[in-house]
Amino acid sequence: MTHGNDAAPKGPLADAGTRSARHAVVVGGGLAGVTAALTLADAGVRVTLLEGRPRLGGLAFSFRRGGLTVDNGQHVYLRCCTAYRWFLDRIEGAALAPLQDRLDVPVVDLDRPAGRRLGRLRRDALPVPLHLGRSLATYPHLSLADRARVGRAALALRNLDLADPSLDSQDFGSWLAAHGQSPRAVEALWDLVGVATLNAVAGDASLALAAMVFKTGLLSDPGAADIGWARVPLGDLHDRLARKALDAAGVRTEVRTRVTAVRAVAGGGWRVRVPGQTLDADAVVLAVPQREAHALLPEGALDAPERLLEIGTAPILNVHVVYDREVLGVPFLTALGTPLQWVFDRTEASGLTRGQYLAVSQSAAQDEIDAPVAVLRERYLPELERLLPRARGAEVKDFFVTRERTATFAPAPGVGRLRPGARTKAPGLYLAGAWTATGWPATMESAVRSGVGAAGAALGALGRSRDLLPDFFEEAA
Repeated sequence: MTHGNDAAPKGPLADAGTRSARHAVVVGGGLAGVTAALTLADAGVRVTLLEGRPRLGGLAFSFRRGGLTVDNGQHVYLRCCTAYRWFLDRIEGAALAPLQDRLDVPVVDLDRPAGRRLGRLRRDALPVPLHLGRSLATYPHLSLADRARVGRAALALRNLDLADPSLDSQDFGSWLAAHGQSPRAVEALWDLVGVATLNAVAGDASLALAAMVFKTGLLSDPGAADIGWARVPLGDLHDRLARKALDAAGVRTEVRTRVTAVRAVAGGGWRVRVPGQTLDADAVVLAVPQREAHALLPEGALDAPERLLEIGTAPILNVHVVYDREVLGVPFLTALGTPLQWVFDRTEASGLTRGQYLAVSQSAAQDEIDAPVAVLRERYLPELERLLPRARGAEVKDFFVTRERTATFAPAPGVGRLRPGARTKAPGLYLAGAWTATGWPATMESAVRSGVGAAGAALGALGRSRDLLPDFFEEAA
């Protein structure tokens, strides 16, 4: 393998960077990288996508377990996630991950007497903020006084200026307390939504990110918070259909190909090194996690590259249970008065033909992420029986756990100043990933936005028009 910056590219991939057309290399095959590659290819750039794993999809993927196809964790999106919806359309997968007709979230409180445990968060066909008025007015898990104070806090939240940098230095929990929100209101409403979207409880979350989630999802458009999720394994979308779209766009996709170095070439351009090979490129998009990006960044590419290492991470634990019969009669529900958070029915998507397969998604799982499976089984099976009476006589056919220890960046106060934009100080080198400065928390939406943002930033340097960029494109500062 060559080591000098001026050495000619060699190896089976080398021809990808030596022909005359402008060439971009995208490092990383998660949603950000796939999006960047598709966007560049759609604008007429020749693209090579390099992914170290044997599949695309990043942290939203599937695997086989026995006869089942299992997602590593339950992923959802909202109607306001215009970038991810664009991505689904672009890979021709929208029909496989439909949205609810109207927001409807069943909320079961196990601390309430039987028969009074079920509440619902749903919207009416009314303008904002009246669309949630009836739901909040009848929400049984809050007192009358709490419901009134929730309404006032929501109006105050709606009036926050998301462009105000001081919001990032405050935590959401303190803001809620200052606006009259009781611990019960935080548990039964604000954290019910916030933990799932931010991967942090209110006290650990940046007010800027929390305000963005609630303003955009609940206070912008009546249908903004309608929930969508894949009715097929995530791998069908983020790997199979994504790869088909990349192939059709002319992108050269190489998996099991880990990039070891990215170096500027004297006179312009870039050299990307993988084991035994090098590629030349006019532009490079690093669409990898922040620590991996830090390791690959050449000196001087960012003013303060150490900030990438200051962006914390937060885990998500996923508990998977296969029963011999149906125990949950709705697609999903969420719970109070129990460690359980969100429970989804994944039976059909997994290919299970007898019984029922439930996936329990536990965000902000710092205290449990390393717990042994036996401990988690002892903890969660009784809780599922408390929540789902039909589980009490059911046989557990399988119980297993998936752990994403660095599932998201931690949305802590102050994280905003650490998140870089798409451009670096090195001409032709760009950053993408849900952790970059998209304004969104670490979601599939943020990943797609970052990919389009990085591609858009690169197009000018590559002499290509931005006219085909989707309408949500905006370049982060």
